[in-house]
Formats: sequence, structure tokens, C-alpha cells
Amino acid sequence: MSIMTIGIDLAKNVFAVHGVDENGKAALIKPKVTREQLLPMIVQLPPCLIGMEACSGAHHWARFFREYGHSVKLIAPKFVTPYRLSGKRGKNDAADAAAICEAVTRPSMRFVPVKEEHQQIILCLHRTRQGFVEERTAIYNRMRGLMSEFGIVLPQKVACLRRAIGAYLEDLPGHANRCIGDLLMQ
Repeated sequence: MSIMTIGIDLAKNVFAVHGVDENGKAALIKPKVTREQLLPMIVQLPPCLIGMEACSGAHHWARFFREYGHSVKLIAPKFVTPYRLSGKRGKNDAADAAAICEAVTRPSMRFVPVKEEHQQIILCLHRTRQGFVEERTAIYNRMRGLMSEFGIVLPQKVACLRRAIGAYLEDLPGHANRCIGDLLMQ
């Protein structure tokens, strides 16, 4: 039994693995592989092509598998979908692994490059900053909306809003004043 291609449906704790031989016949079907079992199972296999959907954790696993001589290709989930829907397989993790296994061998398939750790660190920084910016914008919009319910209309620009808001805080009734104060501190 020589496994040539493996499809792995990634998850948080339990994965599905589907491997085929050089003739395309199923040679390794593991519908439930725990996180602790995955790497030891892949390590003991001879180098082969491994396909996974490009999702959370895929780049991490791809780097590990490459260290053991495997060729790893990541596929955007939207490109796996047509293979998932083909045939008589139902929608489950094992069927997803089989679909990934089939999709990764297609010559016209487009793949996602595996990100190195330093690339993921930079993306982490950008996503964190973007999240803070979105939170700040949401809080300012919430404050403007709440204050407009009391007849106080403030400018949209953050700097102008911060300058103007102090003059109106005392005009807000009881708990509304406290709510806006809490939002400002946030």
C-alpha cells in the first residue's frame, strides 16, 4: 500500500483524513483523528501530497508536514465545494476529506501559498489593529446615536467629536450621562 495523496479536513480537535494510492483507490480512511494523533500518523507515512482547505490552522499544519518531507497544498474552500457536492457522499467531515483529496490532484486547481510564521505574525498585527479601529468606530457611532436620541447631534470626525462631546455630557439625563461616560472610557 503506497499512499500518494491525502486530504485532511481540519477542525479544532478532531480531523478527518482520506488517502488514496497511485491508482486513486482509497487506502487510508480515518474519519476521526484527534489533534494529538494527527502529526504522529502523518510522520510515519512516506512523503506524499497533502491537501487541506486554507483555513484557521492550515498554515501551521502545512509547515509541520513539510518538515517531514511531504508536499503540502492549500486550497481555498470555495474551490473544494464542487468536489464536495459531486458523487453520492453526504456532507460530513470524512466526505470533506475525500473531496479535498480529489481536488488537490486537479491540474487546473489554484492553490493558496503556505504562509511562513513571520508572515502570520505580521497579519496578526494588522488584524488586531484593524479590530481596534473597527471597535473605536463602532463606539463613536454608538455614542453619536445615543446622544442624538436626546437631541444632541455631534460631528462624525473622531477628533471633532472628542472636542465637542464634553460640552454636552451635563445635558444628558442620569444614566445616559453615565453610559456615554463609560463609552468614552472604553
